[in-house]
Amino acid sequence: MSLSKWAISLGAAYLSASCAYAGEIKNVIVVIGDGMGPQQIGLLNSYVKHAPNSTYKGSGRISAWESLANDGVLGLAYTDAANVLVTDSAASATQFASGKMSGSEMIGADEHGNATETMLELAEKMGKSTGLISDTRVTHATPAGFAAHQTHRSKENEIAGDMLNNQVDVLLGGGLRHWIPKSANDKDGELHAQLKEMTSGAVRIKSKRKDERNLLDEANNQGYQLAFTKEQMQAASGDKLLGLFAYSRALNGIEESHSMEDPKRTSPTLQEMTEKAVSVLERNDEGFFLMVESGLIDWAAHDNDTGYMLHEMLKMDRVVKYLHDWAKDRDDTLIIVTADHETGGFGFSYSRNNLPEGRDLPGDVFKNQTFKPNYNFGQHDTLDKIYQQTASYEDIFGKFDSLAADKQTPAALAELVNSHTEFAITEKEAEKVLETEPNEYYVEGHGYLGTKTFPKVNEFKEFFVYGAGVRHSLLASIVGKQQNTVWATGTHTNTPVPVIAWGPESVTDQFDGLMHTTDWANFAIDAMR
Repeated sequence: MSLSKWAISLGAAYLSASCAYAGEIKNVIVVIGDGMGPQQIGLLNSYVKHAPNSTYKGSGRISAWESLANDGVLGLAYTDAANVLVTDSAASATQFASGKMSGSEMIGADEHGNATETMLELAEKMGKSTGLISDTRVTHATPAGFAAHQTHRSKENEIAGDMLNNQVDVLLGGGLRHWIPKSANDKDGELHAQLKEMTSGAVRIKSKRKDERNLLDEANNQGYQLAFTKEQMQAASGDKLLGLFAYSRALNGIEESHSMEDPKRTSPTLQEMTEKAVSVLERNDEGFFLMVESGLIDWAAHDNDTGYMLHEMLKMDRVVKYLHDWAKDRDDTLIIVTADHETGGFGFSYSRNNLPEGRDLPGDVFKNQTFKPNYNFGQHDTLDKIYQQTASYEDIFGKFDSLAADKQTPAALAELVNSHTEFAITEKEAEKVLETEPNEYYVEGHGYLGTKTFPKVNEFKEFFVYGAGVRHSLLASIVGKQQNTVWATGTHTNTPVPVIAWGPESVTDQFDGLMHTTDWANFAIDAMR
């Protein structure tokens, strides 16, 4: 055989083999850490490896995230959306669900406004089962990008309808409010009573719909089993499952950490939702597609709440461990763990606050000199203190705002902060957190900018946009000197995000290096075909 014919034959054989191997991908699992950039991974791994009382035990402490990265391929993805520098979650989700560029705040549409086919919809065409899980609302931007087509992410009532029309087999998360008719708001009405009984009183009954469409009834008529508690979810035995475990978000990471072993806990953890989804979806001999969103990482980062964010990263790590353990002996599954963007511009940093004392070292280089760094580079026991936070800033301010108006004082805020965190603030510092000023960026009717006054931000005020929620960031700026933490923004950054691909090397090798989120999406879509 001539050299040229041998090369052609070898190339054809390689192409055939690689395509066949790629075609053997039966299951595709995508795990999205919303808002999770390298900085958030750094927080997780600092805690895992260096916290004196880390919940990860043993001499070789390693996160599930790091273990999967070591076992698979690690790349880095740019996240920008069409014609802009920074993406939001809707555009980013649409891009990595479809492999097509999208515009800001769009759901399931390309940059020209055309509907995009998503990898979930492709999986359905191939006869695979499909699932979407989120610890936010199941109609929130990230899950919506896989199963809906709407002009704006805020159209969650319509997104819920799209998801039902799309026949997603397993939908688990929060957001009951978009699935029940507006008449559910009548607390004396029959429907309100029925829903309260259906949910065993575990979920707040309040609708955000403007019509009388009852998507729970529609789902039930389409063969879905409904679940509103952990017990109901675990008892479900069918092939179609709709689980809505909260009015808005599901359990946050702090709540999970403190209730994991509580027999009275009614809401499932993100890991429990994932386990249930896999147990349902794996029954299909054709395989499945599953997207799991750890979405509250983003919520914590928008609030610049380091303790909350740590618990969210730990929550996601538990999901990654379960999925890695489930798939490790399989050769027919592709797992992708990544993010849609980074939120907050977080980091540990050294400072001039609380400079360290000098100390003697046993080594010969320092035998005549004290070791005394010029700056405070942060201590490992700070990680334990961050972990010990017992309520998110969102919940702390929720308690504060529920006080009678004359009780909403700086002293009351300081007391709440100091009772839920290890980083005490003074009454004077609380006063700064509560200070307001005229809103120079006032926009009438805007969801967040439509108030005449706004929390007073002294630096980069344009990048702290979420109304009263900006107080969370102001609190973070005050305790930052104690935590050795800094935050750049209350919104997103365009920091490239990590991408882990685990599965057959013929598929995962292409995830190595720098890429755009649409690139890895197309790798996954090609592997599924």
